[in-house]
Amino acid sequence: MTATASPTTSTLPAERQEDIVTTVLARRVLAFGRIVIGFLFFWPFLDKLFGLGYATASENAWINGGTPAQGFLKAATGQFGDPATTPFVGFFKLFINPFGDVLFMLGLFGIGIAMLLGAGVRIAAVTGTLLLIFMYMAEWPFFVAGNTNPFVDSHWIEAVVLLIMGATLAGDTWGLGKWWGGLDVVKKNKWLR
Repeated sequence: MTATASPTTSTLPAERQEDIVTTVLARRVLAFGRIVIGFLFFWPFLDKLFGLGYATASENAWINGGTPAQGFLKAATGQFGDPATTPFVGFFKLFINPFGDVLFMLGLFGIGIAMLLGAGVRIAAVTGTLLLIFMYMAEWPFFVAGNTNPFVDSHWIEAVVLLIMGATLAGDTWGLGKWWGGLDVVKKNKWLR
């Protein structure tokens, strides 16, 4: 009688992008998309942190006492005198405080850096999608005059791109995804990939 060794999670091979996406060109296009979407999240983090003068003036920078998420949320909840753009006013008022700013900035940083580096892409895809859902809810398109589409906007497109990056392990090409995926803790917890 022979004993058959059962595989343990530490001996399982790491998931590989090559097993999911079989052509080099497609892997490179996905890597490019991952870097672009990563920069789409990381840039606002830098601008809001340092006030680089694009969407955030230097006097409104977070390091100068600015409130990166509160202006957006106050506008969405009608606190500047304009009508609220969301029916979820009560929910979003919960985040008009420094805690909301910290959550928002951590989200922008974490999602952006994970996508840029290619490590933790699945986590970034899920958390980024959640952030985009909240932003969509705050700018509820049914109530915003002049919208071209009352259902779908750029938040949906960005969320789909994030989910594609996570599903295809886009961090393996031009990123740290293979190294990250080879770590024992990541092998045991595929959601960390």
